[in-house]
Amino acid sequence: MSGGNPPLLADVLRPVTHVLLDFDGPVCGVFAGLPAPEVARRLRLALPDTGQDQAVGTAETDPLALLRLVTDAHPELTASTDAALTALEVEAVRTARPNPGGESVLRSCAATGRRVSIVSNNSGAAISQYLADHGLSGLVAGIFGRVPGDPSSMKPSPLLLLDAMQAAATKPEHCVFVGDAARDVEAGEAAGVRTIGYANKPGKYAKLAAAGAVMIVDSMELISGALA
Repeated sequence: MSGGNPPLLADVLRPVTHVLLDFDGPVCGVFAGLPAPEVARRLRLALPDTGQDQAVGTAETDPLALLRLVTDAHPELTASTDAALTALEVEAVRTARPNPGGESVLRSCAATGRRVSIVSNNSGAAISQYLADHGLSGLVAGIFGRVPGDPSSMKPSPLLLLDAMQAAATKPEHCVFVGDAARDVEAGEAAGVRTIGYANKPGKYAKLAAAGAVMIVDSMELISGALA
């Protein structure tokens, strides 16, 4: 829905009392100041020497995907690799690029009495750090980052969404999830939650539509306006 269709979007959001919000993209660009490929490079450097498998993930530039690769190849390194990635994410959010529309959504939810939970494959520590740095902590009721040491908890698994709804004692029909990747839509579908796709980059519209997003917007401001 490039450009948005406010009346239809308002219809989707009207029954919603709990907004589940992805972090990287909808709220901010986590790796805007410390690029993801550099984070992946540093994460590889933090890996201990594993002999012939030392080259695991050498071509991977997505640090979250690299965490999965390390876990698959060397499960005994999962906890330490996750901890190293968390430290790098906390560093990255210090120079993250805020999405003004994401903050607007948080404020619109607060103004209309809706609960917000951040549900993200990023670490909870990094999310908390960003919200605190930008004075947004009071607008978010719950933070559900990947389970430390358990990459399988990351989307497209529905686990984090289910945890967020359980913590708020809400049902899927009273929730909406906003995410910018096909895995977000897949996680939402698995959790029984409708997902609004945020197409913030070229090519994302088609991927989000194919994944089954109930609506697609190219601006978080559209969601903020419809909530209000």
